[in-house]
Amino acid sequence: QVQLVESGGGSVQAGGSLRLSCAASGLPINTYCLGWFRQAPRKEREGVATIDSFRGTSYVDSVKGRFTLSKDSAKNTLYLQMNTLKPEDTAMYYCAARNVPSCSGLYPSNFRFWGQGTQVSVSS
Repeated sequence: QVQLVESGGGSVQAGGSLRLSCAASGLPINTYCLGWFRQAPRKEREGVATIDSFRGTSYVDSVKGRFTLSKDSAKNTLYLQMNTLKPEDTAMYYCAARNVPSCSGLYPSNFRFWGQGTQVSVSS
């Protein structure tokens, strides 16, 4: 049974930083595509970053240069380091995994397994 458990969300002021974690079980993170997504109120869920062994990491344009996705294979954990946060980054952030090795884009519909989410709030 695949489980993804996010943590690390919180409230920060603009310009601040947070690091999100996603502890995975039942799925070796080195084998499959993983990603971070977010959903703000009244908006559709959007892809933030993905990682796989073919293309490495990919980011949505709005977070390039500010967010960094990484993983610790020994802990089977995915991270999202978020720097220079902006109010528009406010959203529920979700960790997700595909059941295939390749990511093929930042499309939520491609991902089968989801965590419960962690809230990020950025004030101006």
